[in-house]
Amino acid sequence: MRFLVRAQIPTEAGNKMVKNPKFLQNLEDYMKKVNTEAAYFFEAGGERTFAFIVNIDRVDMIPTIAEPLFQDIGAKVEFHPVMVLEDLKKALGNPS
Repeated sequence: MRFLVRAQIPTEAGNKMVKNPKFLQNLEDYMKKVNTEAAYFFEAGGERTFAFIVNIDRVDMIPTIAEPLFQDIGAKVEFHPVMVLEDLKKALGNPS
């Protein structure tokens, strides 16, 4: 099932994060590890925010995705199931 994983990083933790010379490499490694379909980076509520689209087949995959965000960058993490248009059409009984 496709999920949007939203990670918000408090300013102080975010400042420390981006000053790390390995930040971008660590981010790319994380995205490869969790097999990110898409990634977006933006401000929300005055904090750095990441949004990753990932496929989660089993509930035991959640810690693998969330813990690096919690432990390594001090993020607040949310999981939201999401659909693409084809999923919505299927759900509404309109396979066209």
